[in-house]
Amino acid sequence: MSSDTRETSDIRQHDFLIIGAGMAAHAAAVGIRAQGATGSIAILGAEADGPVERPALSKDLWSGDDAEGTSALKDTAGETGASLVLGDAAASIDVEARTVTTESGAVHGYGELLVATGGVPRTLDGLDEGERVIAYRSLDDYRRLRALATATPAPRIAVVGAGFVGTEIAASLSRTDADVVLVHPGARVADHVLPDELATELERELTEHDVDLHGGAEVSRGEVRLDGVTLHLDDDTSVDADVVVIGLGVRPATRFVEGVLDLADDGGIVVDEHLRTSAPHVWAAGDVAQYPDPILGLTRVEHVDAATTQGEAAGRAMAGGTEPYAHTPIFWSDVRDLGYEAVGTLSTRLQTVVDPVGDGTVVYYLDDDAVRGVLLWNVWEQTDAAKEVLAGPRPADPAELRGRIG
Repeated sequence: MSSDTRETSDIRQHDFLIIGAGMAAHAAAVGIRAQGATGSIAILGAEADGPVERPALSKDLWSGDDAEGTSALKDTAGETGASLVLGDAAASIDVEARTVTTESGAVHGYGELLVATGGVPRTLDGLDEGERVIAYRSLDDYRRLRALATATPAPRIAVVGAGFVGTEIAASLSRTDADVVLVHPGARVADHVLPDELATELERELTEHDVDLHGGAEVSRGEVRLDGVTLHLDDDTSVDADVVVIGLGVRPATRFVEGVLDLADDGGIVVDEHLRTSAPHVWAAGDVAQYPDPILGLTRVEHVDAATTQGEAAGRAMAGGTEPYAHTPIFWSDVRDLGYEAVGTLSTRLQTVVDPVGDGTVVYYLDDDAVRGVLLWNVWEQTDAAKEVLAGPRPADPAELRGRIG
């Protein structure tokens, strides 16, 4: 195996170049080697750290004493011989010259290129990231928040957003001595994805672990001072905190390819069933890729199962593999003693069918045409069954779905 790069004038030349240093990049490098390719691999990352198991940042790391998060780092270089170029984001792609220029001005040439830049955290107007404001996404964010949460005296931390990241972070922070408040716009926590009975159960779990809930309000503006942060809410109340954590999801990190690659309306990169983009020798995987799922149709999935399976599939394809990407990703969440797995779209804007199963609950999400999502709340090892429901016809009577899983 060779991981050497070749210098051509001022261009560093690589057989395989991967932009983005997340789990999709790690999986792609593994896929390239699994396909038998021995050429050089380089991974360009905007963050200071290499590929990391991102779910651990809001879940497992908080249960132990790994304050630096090193246990979540992948040994990509050791496993694949890839060279990692970190702390320097891609700024532009020239698909004719087959080069990538970074923000520092470095130029990298490629034989095959994978765009796996993931997502950029959404922020709030007037709350720029800084010592007291963290738009949570990276291993560095984890280190900073862990240090702040365990400081003496114990801080008050406001988490904004009750989606996957917001609820997980609030629950994880409750393992520390910090005073935690979760600010969200819903009548109940996560009621945009959970039916009322499960949203109520989630609220109970959070409050039993001393998370204060401030629902029914959005942040209208923030005020950062030397000694703290004040969140002014649209219900004419305010929340004071020492630290604010923003957990409002991400947007695809694709602005640097606008006008170069075909993009979907949401900013995702349009790819075919082999994860090829509109440009020759350029592929995309993970959070940024809008792909034709065999069950879900055209979709973009911002979860680690999609990142790892698409990354490996793209790596194999870049190295000459011919198998299409035919996996339908799942996702999951853990909030203290509660947990669930899911497939497809979870939204209470859709019709829901709630089916108690043993100690858990299965929720089906439907529109007029099909079942669009399945939530397995404390129901395990049933994701294949959920995919079968999603792949099948919508029943004439939605009540017929009860009993299908479990």
